[in-house]
Amino acid sequence: MDLVPALEEPLKKVLGPATAKVMAEHLGLHTVGDLLHHYPRRYEERGQLTHLADLPLDEHATVVAQVADARLLTFSSPKAPRGKGQRLEVTITDGSGQLKLVFFGNGVHKPHKELLPGTRALFAGKVSVFNRRLQLAHPAYELLRGEDVSETVDTWAGALIPLYPATAKLESWKIAKAVQTVLPSAQEATDPLPESLRAGRGLVPLPEALLKIHRPHTKADIEDARSRLKWDEAFVLQVALARRRHADAQLPAVARKPKKDGLLTAFDAKLPFTLTEGQQKVSKEIFDDLATEHPMHRLLQGEVGSGKTMVALRAMLAVVDAGGQAAMLAPTEVLAQQHHRSITEMMGELAEGGMLGGVEHSTKVVLLTGSMGAAARRQALLHLVTGEAGIVIGTHALIEDKVQFHDLGLVVVDEQHRFGVEQRDALRGKGKQPPHLLVMTATPIPRTVAMTVFGDLETSVLDQLPAGRSPIASHVVPAADKPHFLSRAWERVREEVSNGHQAYVVCPRIGDEDDDPKKSKKKPSPEDEAEKRPPLAVLDVADQLAKGPLQGLKVEVLHGRMPPDDKDVVMRRFAAGETDVLVATTVIEVGVNVPNATAMVIMDADRFGVSQLHQLRGRVGRGSAPGLCLLVTEMAEASPARQRLTAVASTLDGFELSRIDLEQRREGDVLGQAQSGARTSLRMLAVIDDEEIIAEAREEASAVVASDPDLEHLPGLRTALQALLDEEREQYLEKG
Repeated sequence: MDLVPALEEPLKKVLGPATAKVMAEHLGLHTVGDLLHHYPRRYEERGQLTHLADLPLDEHATVVAQVADARLLTFSSPKAPRGKGQRLEVTITDGSGQLKLVFFGNGVHKPHKELLPGTRALFAGKVSVFNRRLQLAHPAYELLRGEDVSETVDTWAGALIPLYPATAKLESWKIAKAVQTVLPSAQEATDPLPESLRAGRGLVPLPEALLKIHRPHTKADIEDARSRLKWDEAFVLQVALARRRHADAQLPAVARKPKKDGLLTAFDAKLPFTLTEGQQKVSKEIFDDLATEHPMHRLLQGEVGSGKTMVALRAMLAVVDAGGQAAMLAPTEVLAQQHHRSITEMMGELAEGGMLGGVEHSTKVVLLTGSMGAAARRQALLHLVTGEAGIVIGTHALIEDKVQFHDLGLVVVDEQHRFGVEQRDALRGKGKQPPHLLVMTATPIPRTVAMTVFGDLETSVLDQLPAGRSPIASHVVPAADKPHFLSRAWERVREEVSNGHQAYVVCPRIGDEDDDPKKSKKKPSPEDEAEKRPPLAVLDVADQLAKGPLQGLKVEVLHGRMPPDDKDVVMRRFAAGETDVLVATTVIEVGVNVPNATAMVIMDADRFGVSQLHQLRGRVGRGSAPGLCLLVTEMAEASPARQRLTAVASTLDGFELSRIDLEQRREGDVLGQAQSGARTSLRMLAVIDDEEIIAEAREEASAVVASDPDLEHLPGLRTALQALLDEEREQYLEKG
């Protein structure tokens, strides 16, 4: 079906080339349809003035206010003719506060005539600070003359003034005028919602929703429009995911059932502990999936340290038992090496297939990373193609064309949020038939985000910690307010070491020349100091600790720019207990498992996200001794950053923290910033607040796709899907 011509009309034909160019370059709007879906951020009431007290610094803001005072000042200036320059200072007020507007040079004449005391107008510009006072320099403005039957009144007709997401190049009211121009085309918008769904939920038709969102007469109009447009976004997204699930379910796969007394049985018999109830339940879900002739697509969410690797390993062994091979894809070399080491240790002689000492039910476990030497790499590739190696663990080097498998049956992807869907699919393409897929993440994901970002996967959750895990105490260390707390933190590290344990110190930056921020020449004010100074760096902090508070202890560094062999050596020494304190970047965030490490000090903790702090903290308390995590910050007690840290310190529940994290971040961050689709598809829907709509949309979408997989009877829905999944945005959903 052809796309609706009126909505596909390029903006440059409707608005003129200059405006269309700015809209395309700065707002990503190219067609009439794009502009109609560029919704107002909020609305101003004609009689209600914006609170100037709430203006965001360094952002473009639009305010409705009244001129209280205007002064034309003359000052000496070498650039001005006869050495005199002019500056117009206008003070505006809204009853809650005041704001200064400044105009210079030739730009003073028009506002000097128009911005007289008592005049009301819309003002737009970037909020800055001068002499410790907020100001707008050279703001654009639009006079509001209520009694005047002019274009302005037509443009701002109705009780509510829409304020749009704008840029320095294009103010909100210019966008509003452009929207007025294209609004008649809204009548031709094809409705993506099936009529039965729309009527059953009492939602207004799409053309009416577009009219009400851009030209509401009442607040009820806005609510009607929002309810409808949220459903569009949730439903179209869920249909895209339901179609992917449906297509995957049609693919053939080899059923992989473990042998009765094979490798898995031998492995389970060696285990020195019993699996948790959760591990047994999730393993059953996975084994049931593996036994079917359609590929498994499962997301395994597990709290840090809940034993996901054990569950994944048992799934891999079941596939090897059934004559297939399993590949585990890790996001970093450190993590791939760590997994390889821990899996071969757990398997013991069962990982020595074909070697002296290997037992009857054994296989080879090989490592494949980009930095391996040519000979070792050749050997690993040979073991894969012959089928000698049942299990391979590697980084994205596994995806390269040269890598061939004898019979790939299962792909395990660790830390899914680090991989794009293309990488995932490239590895799946290595099988003779589509292999089964298990995706693991230790970042707890609220249910709605799982339904939105990983909506093509069935979900399993491990929320029990294995026996023998210890609780972790977390505390905020306010280094600026109470320096003695920081001194005490280093004493605590020494105490842990003297008790035979080890510690991590985490910093946001490496500290070599490449990542050193440009030194600012301007001296920051004391209150800016904590935010403006460069984040603390591994190399500097390690040096200071070794010479200062941790003198005499064995301190080593680990970061991403070290050669892979060096990283491995450092990790091995730390794992063997030869190093007391490891000063590292977030390379230790996932998968690093050293049960003897009991303390972690996170420097500049406010520079990390909530989920990241939770991940880092999960590196301690992995053995029988209790863990300690100290969050060091210079942020003031009342700051949002400190409140975030207090939240992390107050709970070990990753799902609760991930919810807090999402509430504090923009939706775009949730879906990953690299996706072009995130910006265009979620304008109205909020994944946390609209949990109910997303869950209901998923059910409706599954039913629609089950009865009409090709959407033959829903042309409007097909059109909306094409717009969402055009080539450039295809499957952005899983790139998070």
